[in-house]
Amino acid sequence: MLIGITGGIASGKSSFTSRLSLCLSRQGGQVAVFNADAAARELLSRDAEIQRRVREIFGELDRARLRELVFHDEPARKRLESILHPPVIARWREMASQLDPKTWFLSDIPLLYETGLEGECDRVVVVACRGATQIERIVSQRGLTPALASQMIASQACLASKVARADDVVWNDDAPLSRLDEQAELFAEILFTL
Repeated sequence: MLIGITGGIASGKSSFTSRLSLCLSRQGGQVAVFNADAAARELLSRDAEIQRRVREIFGELDRARLRELVFHDEPARKRLESILHPPVIARWREMASQLDPKTWFLSDIPLLYETGLEGECDRVVVVACRGATQIERIVSQRGLTPALASQMIASQACLASKVARADDVVWNDDAPLSRLDEQAELFAEILFTL
């Protein structure tokens, strides 16, 4: 079963994905995980053709400068996405095609709705929290400014619209991580009943 896991930046998608993976594994399920952000970072750091195309448009590969640019300039962000999204999606589809149908395929894809991939998922989970919590996490965990954090959040689809389209919602605000563990356990139990 292909589970799409999405939500806003710093909402806890990856934390929930890793916890859900552990829960499903403990209950005897085969689990595979795909992380779209990790795939994009790998392409930027190792794929010579991707690097060449990014350099042609943006100059030298300086991640901090690139992040600053794309989150302040929507056309620049769209150009970068047009370079990165097709190979990331191709990797995701290739991985999905090679898995046993009984495997739980957890796909952590921040721009799941924006790329139209939700239709290829059996279920979509949105991990959500308050905007203020997102900003606080971006500033404290990534060392970015509140202004850049706000720009990053604004560049993604409205979290409320993602929640409205989701099959399931995980609320991950200021509660202790044990609450996220509880939600992962509960969701794993629900998945085994489907």
